[in-house]
Amino acid sequence: MTTEHFDAVIVGAGFAGIGAAIQLKRLGIDDFVILEREDDLGGTWYVNHYPGLAVDVPTTTYSYYFEPNPNWSRLFTPGPEIKRYADDVADKYDVRRHIRYSVNVEGARWDDDASVWRVALRDGTTLSGRYLLTATGFLSQPKIPDIPGIDDFDGRIIHTTEWQDDFDPAGRRIAVIGTGATAVQLIPELAKSAADLTVYQRTPIWVVPKIDLRFGAFAKKLFARIPATQRVLRWFTSSVYEVMVSVGVVHYKTFRGRGNISAADLSRLHRFVVIRDKDLRRRLTPDYDFGCKRPTFSNGFYRAFTRPNVHLQDVGIDHVQSDGIVGKDGTKVLVDTLVLATGFDLWEANFPAIEVIGREGRNLGKWWRDTRFQAYQGVSMPQFPNYLSLASPYAFLGLNFFNTMEYQMRLMDRLFSEVKRRGATTFEVTEEANARYLDRMTELLGESLFTQGNCASARSYYFNPAGEPTLLRPTTTETAIREATEFPLSDYRIA
Repeated sequence: MTTEHFDAVIVGAGFAGIGAAIQLKRLGIDDFVILEREDDLGGTWYVNHYPGLAVDVPTTTYSYYFEPNPNWSRLFTPGPEIKRYADDVADKYDVRRHIRYSVNVEGARWDDDASVWRVALRDGTTLSGRYLLTATGFLSQPKIPDIPGIDDFDGRIIHTTEWQDDFDPAGRRIAVIGTGATAVQLIPELAKSAADLTVYQRTPIWVVPKIDLRFGAFAKKLFARIPATQRVLRWFTSSVYEVMVSVGVVHYKTFRGRGNISAADLSRLHRFVVIRDKDLRRRLTPDYDFGCKRPTFSNGFYRAFTRPNVHLQDVGIDHVQSDGIVGKDGTKVLVDTLVLATGFDLWEANFPAIEVIGREGRNLGKWWRDTRFQAYQGVSMPQFPNYLSLASPYAFLGLNFFNTMEYQMRLMDRLFSEVKRRGATTFEVTEEANARYLDRMTELLGESLFTQGNCASARSYYFNPAGEPTLLRPTTTETAIREATEFPLSDYRIA
């Protein structure tokens, strides 16, 4: 039963959903609702609050381009400050009043007769909207490892996305499963007070030193009084990262991996300086090219393994017992706390995060898996009118999500403005434009690290189940923004 109708329905109140809401308001569309499954906004920065949480790109670039924040405490800002920034932006742009919390969206179906989306909620109600925007993020569905016996464990089990703030690691015998970006931040914090900490590693991660500058009172006042100074700093840090991604990822073949080799050498030097145990250094060294799996920054990760209470286990887990973990080599480690730093299920549970049924019954998830993962400009698919998926194949611009959000907001501006100018009711990307875009992305990826480099053992979420690196958009931010503001309007059927 449809109870309410809106001009637009946004699914997700993280930074993508907030950005989409701000853009709708700029376009004069104020009759919209944001459906959020959590009880607060902020997306991953609300869900995640484990010890050591921080951004792993410079905070100078980690904000909306139109809303710089002069109050960051340091170059790699702790998570609570990012959450506070989300709150402040939502309040400033009057987004919060549009949000409905603790709402689980089951799916959405296009009603061709009425030219609206029917959005089904778990409580049995249905909302309708002229436009549908899914802003569910790339890191929204936790991955729970399927380990034999894990349900028989008698101790405490904590997934990093459901951190228990009352948990005190002091004196505990802890096992951490995973060595991804989250674990790199968490492990040094747990190591400080745990009686014993065993880290179960499947795939090593490239870690380079972190130059984490603190912004003092003078810098904050300067940023606040002369915003141009912060914009210059943002330009500088963004440019550095653009060069890194361009040389090391997008144009890997042209530069013959020289940038990746240099970054890997920096990581090796970091390990050599911190860890004197040659065998331990070897076990912590990845055998895939730098960049195949998301690398990260840390000054404490390698140092944690030099503590007498921290141990690396890399032979694999055979099964879990009530009081510990048995490795594939037969050894057993007694633990009372199991921490799952196993990341997120991007492809199976997140593409799409809800069931979306378009024109003529096309099921988005099934269509992606039966054909190929694809999305024109990273947001649109044929047979899905009036729909933008902000977390789609070819959407993510490398290291900084806000760059992705910037080009998507500009695309919204161009597309929705044209719909309004024509007095139209629907937009839909054409099959031809989508096919051309997919061919172009495939061609560009042929020059990239993911195709030309050694990525076979990386187990990277950049790759979809078919082995294609379709998460990242293999262009510069400048190119993405230009295309979002200049794409041929004929690529969409506007009627």
